[in-house]
Amino acid sequence: MILLDTDHVTVLRMPPGSRRELLVARLAGASEEIGVAVVTVEEQMRGWLAAVAKERQVRRQVGPYRELAALFDFFAEFTIAPFSDAAATVFEQLGNIRIGTMDKKIAAIARANNALLLTANRRDFEQIPGLQFANWMDPPVG
Repeated sequence: MILLDTDHVTVLRMPPGSRRELLVARLAGASEEIGVAVVTVEEQMRGWLAAVAKERQVRRQVGPYRELAALFDFFAEFTIAPFSDAAATVFEQLGNIRIGTMDKKIAAIARANNALLLTANRRDFEQIPGLQFANWMDPPVG
């Protein structure tokens, strides 16, 4: 399984551009199942829910609500990897590694599923023992 980190999801939801097109092409060539951690879904949803809550004028809520609805359509295309008992065990085993809780949960889900995590956040995820990760927004080497 290949899991998309939040940064890769964000790029996939952007208008066409070189980084998005590169990522789409690389994902299209993947033979593994493409998934998203439920924690990534949570992060994306929280962002649009906050945008709705911030707007006091109902007409200004239309755009954020539209984006929230589009998010459901977007995630329907992927397998959603749960924060399972196995992921919780991995999370607990990671102890006091100094990265954000959400990133640690995403890493735990990836490890529990023996998945390759696609992320641009090398600095944090390289601290996770046994985690396989790559940045598919960078052109392939070679």
